[in-house]
Amino acid sequence: MSTRVLSAGALLLASAFALSAADNIVIEQIVAKVNGDIVTRSELDRLRRQTEAEMQQRGGTPAQIRDAMKDHEKDLLRDRIDSLLLIQRGKDLDIKVDTDVSKQLAEIQLENKIADPDKFQQWVKENTGMSYEDFKQEMKNRLLTQRVISSEVGSKINIPHEQVVDYYEKNKTSFVRQEQVYLREILVSTEGKNAAGIAAAEKKAKDIVARARKGERFGDLIRDNSDALSAKQGGDLGGWKKGDLSSEIEAAVWDKTKGYVADPIRVPAGFEILRVDEHVKEGQASLADVENEIKERLYMPLYQPKIREYLTTLRQQAFLEIRDGYADTGAAAGTDTRWQDPAMLKPETVSKEEVALRKHLKRLLWTIPIPGTSTKIEQKSSSR
Repeated sequence: MSTRVLSAGALLLASAFALSAADNIVIEQIVAKVNGDIVTRSELDRLRRQTEAEMQQRGGTPAQIRDAMKDHEKDLLRDRIDSLLLIQRGKDLDIKVDTDVSKQLAEIQLENKIADPDKFQQWVKENTGMSYEDFKQEMKNRLLTQRVISSEVGSKINIPHEQVVDYYEKNKTSFVRQEQVYLREILVSTEGKNAAGIAAAEKKAKDIVARARKGERFGDLIRDNSDALSAKQGGDLGGWKKGDLSSEIEAAVWDKTKGYVADPIRVPAGFEILRVDEHVKEGQASLADVENEIKERLYMPLYQPKIREYLTTLRQQAFLEIRDGYADTGAAAGTDTRWQDPAMLKPETVSKEEVALRKHLKRLLWTIPIPGTSTKIEQKSSSR
């Protein structure tokens, strides 16, 4: 019996070794190793296509996209290495984001009014080009990255109060305000509805106002009820000066204080519910009114350099190897990331037949001679 299996194994190997170079198909190529993870050529190609698609969605012309991609191309590998290092760090810190991922997915499902889980998964695939599981994993990685940056970088940037005061005194004229009211909206649509449907929409709008005035979070009410395009941005309508709003809306909100929720206003699209998010008075803003704004102005110029500094530190502590022909534009100075042990990484290209062959070899429990040589491959049975 063993002779028959031995012959079959030898025949299988002989067939594999007889494959011509023309039969080999490049499945993948590793371009970088980042601790226990790898970056592949197809991964970079996917990120490149994804970036181009995002630029097209933002309305970029072919010439603008081409010029932008020239700058972006050189940093593709850097950005992917950054991402892997941050995700790995998040796991080391044992940061948990599963609950937040589930919450965000539920919010997206609710916003798009897709109750059926299977239909929602199909919707994700059609709108992102990714499987639901891949989309979920990317969301998890993004949240993990954000948490690491917030914890390890953002929380350690402190703006002294004295610096805030100094900035305010030197830039007072930039804090002279025109009176403005900042609004958020909920729209209960009446589009395509008959008289009964319009009456139901009006009742719904009045109920929402009552709930908001009793203390329900306006953001949650927007998410669950608004038919306006602004719902995806939390209903934000920005700031309005006197005279910019219709007379009816201005009368409803202009002299109201922060947090006021107006009665539903009939507009062509349905019933509009407005909340005053802020009412900025005309004149010189006080330091207390603009302190957070000043901190933001002082914080942002420090933020990106500090992130890059942190990522350089992670690189210095990491095991990194970059294949010849590729460059990490965020490389830490003095760190050797040359591709090592090329013999151990052969073959760079793998045929489908070789992949299948490797799986088969793992199952062999005896010695199989390689055809045309005296070399033997030893495979030991785990049951012995």
